[in-house]
Amino acid sequence: MTNAIHNLTRSTDDVVIVGGGLAGLFCALKLAPRPVTLVSAAPLGQGASSAWAQGGIAAAVAEGDTPEAHAADTVAVGGGLVDEAVALGIAREAAPRIHDLLAYGVPFDRDLDGRLAVGREAAHSARRIVHVRGDGAGAAIIAALSEAVRRTPAIRLMEGFVAEALLTEDGAVTGLQLRETGHPSARAVVLASRAIVLATGGIGHLYGVTTNPCEASGSGLAIAARAGAVIADPEFVQFHPTAIMVGRDPAPLATEALRGEGATLINGNGERFMSARHPLAELAPRDIVARGVFAEIAAGRGAFLDARQALGARFAEKFPTVHASCIAAGIDPAAQPIPIAPAAHYHMGGIAVDMRGRSSIDGLWACGEVSSTGAHGANRLASNSLLEAVVYAARIADDIAGHAIPAPARLPDAVTARGGTADSTAVKRLRAMMSAHAGVIRDGDGLAQAVRYFAMLEREAADIVLRNMAVSALLIAVAAWTRRESRGAHFRSDHPADDPGRARRTMTTLVAMREVAESLDERALPRIAQSMIG
Repeated sequence: MTNAIHNLTRSTDDVVIVGGGLAGLFCALKLAPRPVTLVSAAPLGQGASSAWAQGGIAAAVAEGDTPEAHAADTVAVGGGLVDEAVALGIAREAAPRIHDLLAYGVPFDRDLDGRLAVGREAAHSARRIVHVRGDGAGAAIIAALSEAVRRTPAIRLMEGFVAEALLTEDGAVTGLQLRETGHPSARAVVLASRAIVLATGGIGHLYGVTTNPCEASGSGLAIAARAGAVIADPEFVQFHPTAIMVGRDPAPLATEALRGEGATLINGNGERFMSARHPLAELAPRDIVARGVFAEIAAGRGAFLDARQALGARFAEKFPTVHASCIAAGIDPAAQPIPIAPAAHYHMGGIAVDMRGRSSIDGLWACGEVSSTGAHGANRLASNSLLEAVVYAARIADDIAGHAIPAPARLPDAVTARGGTADSTAVKRLRAMMSAHAGVIRDGDGLAQAVRYFAMLEREAADIVLRNMAVSALLIAVAAWTRRESRGAHFRSDHPADDPGRARRTMTTLVAMREVAESLDERALPRIAQSMIG
């Protein structure tokens, strides 16, 4: 049931979920028949990174595989920062959540015996990736869940609204401020609620080269940080090594499953380059592959994904989404190598949550990419993100269902801010700064330059959209500057080794990050920096 709201300035609601991707849709369905308002910046099925996911969902559902093995693989690639209890809990809940998705109509691939078909991806010790038509899992899941949501009377939809501020009082949420997308002069809409779930997605579009849609600009992370929420591990950004470089923004993705089927990485001279970098070659952890691809491009040799031998004429049938992207750009992947580059893909950091999805702010839950559960550590294992999203969405629904949510004592006041669309020149510079200084390879001087710029932009941005982007960029850049080591997806060329003394997650707040940013001009860095990690 859809209610378009154009002139409403204030409203009260029971549970408000922000985000129309996998986590938000799944949580809303799990809460039914409890009344829910689901807020989505774009129409359902559009603007969600999960809809673009090609790989699938990791789940130990095949004979001989176990949740314990899945959790061990997750821990192995996480750079020493994975919360092992969280990883094991998620792996053990995988099979029930897959069956939930089947019940909602997701058409997962099956083998000739009718069992779920599973594939293998990088750093997994077994074939455990559940797919839909090879590379169409994300789109198929979002389509099925969107249809289920529209059929559910208890879910009220607000499509075309972006969250621009989280409203709090005495350490608890009191409501959410929204504004209609694409209408700069529209009045703010204030929803008063004591139960808010943020499922707004990631930060990929803060980067100049990304696989994420424009809606993934860190708005949920920013509004939670501005409200005082504890933020975990913002420095850890995963770069997918094989974005297809054909001049599109966002860049189309060449799924990791291609390498799982035997596709290789070559440079412009036709030479494989990953074998010399890691024993698993093309199936090494993503951060290692991304740096390998980055190095070939930086050296002027270029980088390509070569599926001619492994797939050839079977490419279109096995991977129709990637095939269509290549053909649209004039590339025949059955006969030609595909030009690639690393692109911002997934944020391991986010709003710190406990095992029930609760944040540090009373009444605020978070799930999906906007959250940080401890499951991914410093480097996410392939196809664990969709699994984490559904597991925590279900946990949050259970947690909320077990509690009476008090009605707000009064309607909260709106935050004074100018709405509208951020200045395109300022956004372009922010994205370029993130790619140049907080990207695949980082160093202290570049990060310091980025921190100063983002701090200035947060202070001086005239509109709230740009200000929120600056907040999220600042969180990432300061944490990356502070972590003077290389760990997982975070690589510092000036500190290329890991530091065992820093094998701890970052837990911080926006106030602390601003203090570091201010100190960069004062050169009083070490004392504040050391307090950031612990």
